[in-house]
Amino acid sequence: MLPEELLQQVERPARYIGGEWNQIVKPDADVRIALCYPDLYDIGMSHLGLRILYEGVNQRPDAAAERVFLPWTDAIALMREHGIVLTGLESDTPLDEFDLVGITLQHELTYTNILALLELGRIPVLSADRRGHHPLVIAGGPCAFNPEPIADFIDLFVIGDGEEALDELLDRFLALPEHLKDRPERSDEMRREALARLAETPGVYMPANYRLEQADTGQMVPVPAAEDVPAQVTRRLSLDLDSLPYPVKPIVPFCETVHDRAEVEIARGCSRGCRFCQAGMVYRPVRERDESLLVDQIEQIARNTGHDSVSLLSLNCPDYSEIEALLSDLNERLRERRISIGLPSLRVDTFSVALAQSVQTVRKSGLTLAPEAGSQRMRDIINKCVTEEDLLATVGTAFDLGWTRLKLYFMIGLPMETDDDVRAIPDMVNAVLHMARGQLNRSQFGRLKIGVSVNSFVPKPHTPFQWLGHADEETLAARRTIVARGLRDRRINVSFNNAHQSVLEAALARGDRRVGPAVLAAYRAGAIYDAWTEHFNLGLWSEAFDEVGLDMTAEATREIPVDAHLPWDVIDSGVRKSYFADELERAASAALTPDCRLAGCHGCGINALAGSCPLVQDSAGDVREAPAT
Repeated sequence: MLPEELLQQVERPARYIGGEWNQIVKPDADVRIALCYPDLYDIGMSHLGLRILYEGVNQRPDAAAERVFLPWTDAIALMREHGIVLTGLESDTPLDEFDLVGITLQHELTYTNILALLELGRIPVLSADRRGHHPLVIAGGPCAFNPEPIADFIDLFVIGDGEEALDELLDRFLALPEHLKDRPERSDEMRREALARLAETPGVYMPANYRLEQADTGQMVPVPAAEDVPAQVTRRLSLDLDSLPYPVKPIVPFCETVHDRAEVEIARGCSRGCRFCQAGMVYRPVRERDESLLVDQIEQIARNTGHDSVSLLSLNCPDYSEIEALLSDLNERLRERRISIGLPSLRVDTFSVALAQSVQTVRKSGLTLAPEAGSQRMRDIINKCVTEEDLLATVGTAFDLGWTRLKLYFMIGLPMETDDDVRAIPDMVNAVLHMARGQLNRSQFGRLKIGVSVNSFVPKPHTPFQWLGHADEETLAARRTIVARGLRDRRINVSFNNAHQSVLEAALARGDRRVGPAVLAAYRAGAIYDAWTEHFNLGLWSEAFDEVGLDMTAEATREIPVDAHLPWDVIDSGVRKSYFADELERAASAALTPDCRLAGCHGCGINALAGSCPLVQDSAGDVREAPAT
């Protein structure tokens, strides 16, 4: 992508050269798609979803997938100065010469990165400005569950699980008449027809098929522009994970990445029902991969990459029903090869610590736990079914087993939160420190490090808290002070996220199509890499929102009536809106909704999409479901 003489002028040239071990090059494929991650190579190469799609496309004899990442700012400046176009790493093909461009929407603060990526690839950032010869721009990922803030920039959105949906999109593209596929000769009208045909794929949302109406809240909501357009687009759901392609020969980067290890997804979905967690809602129901298949995949990955560590990934690893058998088999097969196993997602319970201990026989890392809130009242409101006794018992077990590095995650600015709830955060951490003093010997206590990460809560669509606003900055500042003043010991390191960034994230996450022009205005003013604190510029964003007649803080802190028509109601996540409303009521009374895998079905509605939830069982072991209506 960059000439050799320019590679010497950028940080980490290995980001831009391609040619890595296990890279796939297919120059003669019938359809070519650029899989774009709108962030740095170091981050994008650590994203499992991108690697899964890369594998799935390249397994096909008629299709080729190439990787595209956003260059770092030094490389972007050189590309603009020298007129260099962004290309795929596999073949150095310019982005605008691909048939399809697929973009991962992992986080709202990458929206300006998307525009930079398109522009560097010679593709107009506005969908309305693209001509017949331009590629079809498709996006998917968590942020697609509210596509409206960036609907002006994307031709088609894939909602939900992407493996089968992308496969069907490729089939439909290859089935198009030649005049609709022939990108160089395709007219504008032909391009629109090609998009319309691909939009018939289940789970695909085409913004151009919807007109906007103003809701009572003042937000703009999409409604069908024609009778044959569905009022809602239902997410794609892949029930059989074992049948999906999985990369057992993943690309091995030349330079260190954020997650420089092998990764295997053991399960998808979560049944615990934390009310703040979008992933736990929109990726229902729980689906698990076969234990013996996982062992085989991990052994193949180890042979094909040389990685000395592997992480087991899911929203909550200890909830995987065969976790003990899986870890036992992996330990037996990998210990002699000095390959360590990591569990990055752990519950706050002693069972999780025991699991972590069993896999860290090769090397012991830190232990990460997420109480999320300091007070029991607050944990009940967010449905985090954890007590302080659970946490202290877990930490005590960890100390007994030799851990001296802990990391604890908390949130502030949660719905219905009081100062007393926030004071309970340092109280809890100090209780952990007190336990360490009494339980660890002098040498161990001297090595003790407790990391406390405190993030501002951001309300997300398709959750029970979707109607509630982000806390104002004055409130957040006061609560950060409460936490900081309560944690003075040198063994405790406290970090806070940037409150301005979380305000922007909230404004984008629950935004409507009016927000799109603000994203474009911010980008034109120089905003880029907004998730990176050193590049985030609050002034650019405030001015951009002002320019389009919106107030960023007001959009972020907006409270919405529960009966309002929402911009993201056009997307059906599979979970009923009425269920979210019921959960919000239960939150107001601090009522818990127990794990449905243990307590039985709570009627969230996912049965209507999945047909059944085979892992939802009552205490007798019998499946107990609500009607699929």
